[in-house]
Amino acid sequence: MPSAIRYITIAILVAVPAFAQDTTARRETPPAPGTPKAFRVPPRQTFTLPNGLQVTLVPFGRVPKVAIELELRTGIIDQGPNDVSLASVVSDMLTEGTTTRSAQDISRQAAEMGGALTASAGSEVFSIGGEVLSDFAAPYVALLADVTMNPRFDEADLRRTLDKHARNNAIALSQPQTLAQKRFREIMYGNHPFAHVFPTEEMLRGFTVARVRDFHAKNFGARRARLYVSGVFNARQVEQAVRAAFGAWAEGPAPTENPPVITARRQIDVIDRPNSVQSSIWMGLPVADPSHADWVKMNVTDALLGGAFGSRITANIREDKGYTYSPGSFIWTRKKASMWVQTADVTSNVTGPALTEIFKEIDRLRAEAPPESELAGIRNNLAGIFTVQNSSRFGLINQLQFVDLHGLGDSYVSNYVRDLMAVTPEDVRATAERHLDPQKVSIAIVGTKREIERQLGEVKVIRP
Repeated sequence: MPSAIRYITIAILVAVPAFAQDTTARRETPPAPGTPKAFRVPPRQTFTLPNGLQVTLVPFGRVPKVAIELELRTGIIDQGPNDVSLASVVSDMLTEGTTTRSAQDISRQAAEMGGALTASAGSEVFSIGGEVLSDFAAPYVALLADVTMNPRFDEADLRRTLDKHARNNAIALSQPQTLAQKRFREIMYGNHPFAHVFPTEEMLRGFTVARVRDFHAKNFGARRARLYVSGVFNARQVEQAVRAAFGAWAEGPAPTENPPVITARRQIDVIDRPNSVQSSIWMGLPVADPSHADWVKMNVTDALLGGAFGSRITANIREDKGYTYSPGSFIWTRKKASMWVQTADVTSNVTGPALTEIFKEIDRLRAEAPPESELAGIRNNLAGIFTVQNSSRFGLINQLQFVDLHGLGDSYVSNYVRDLMAVTPEDVRATAERHLDPQKVSIAIVGTKREIERQLGEVKVIRP
């Protein structure tokens, strides 16, 4: 019997290498990827209430669920110098209760509809809404309107909200990455409201119910709002619900138009964090915004340079040099203002060399068009990401909100993949040359200042 077991074991061991070899051979010749298809935007129905509220209805999918979100054109952009974080406090307070509903009522009623209701404040857009079962689209619209138009703003709720913000801020500001981002924002945005997202403790504790109510009264109104509905729903019933729930909402002011003038000059600011084993780097400069003819080309250029896992900067300072684990770049976009940003946490003693390699890759792309084979992989990856991002109810709402905010028109979404695939190697080189001037890059670094400054003199920022 033992001999038989040994025989079977040997037979299996002999068979495995052959199977593994066959599998390896098959993996070496994957099928060629197909041509990315254009993303088709479901036709949307729009209407506007007499008070100025715009409504977008987009049938999407077959699952009996519906996403309903109110986008309000306000946020950090409407904060004064002593109001840092006030918009975020207001967003948290919205779900703490209305004049007729408690916070528990809001949560329970949304849950009974198969979903939830949340609110958040961004730089220039408030988002309020959620996702529920299709049968409850109309009552959810009524709930959303009550939360938006009739918040309670109770003193006890405010104290609890401020305590939460104080804790969250303290935790965030203990992280070097957050400190680097904070200083970078201050450098790039200057005196604009976008420059500041962390209030002092004194400023935060100075927020009162009166100030919260004042921000809400001055900045919430129908003229600044657009309601998006995406999923499976009865359009007639939803329209009736919207008109009934939001028809009496005051018009309020028009959206604030105050695009920042982003810094475009060389400067390096080092924040001392003694004995840090890493340096946290945020660096960037202004580039084409979504309304610019170079926008799609800029997206491709960013992905090839630092925005994709297979990008050049990642391959250089992560894979080849081992300076960092997760570098990355992105285009940070506001209305009429965008900037290209590269971040990295690098070992302290290679801060200077890491910066040199980043600038080397920028300069190389400005001077030489990338090979078509390299660019093809980037284009296909971006096309796939775009399709996946828009393949959900909220994904579609987010895309349409982006289009509407920047005034791009529905053709932007329909043509994006086509325009993406049309970007050539020379387009990428020329876009990098036009927008990525190393001499206009500003840098914020958090780490051991003495160690960092010792290395900065050796950083090469342009090609000899």
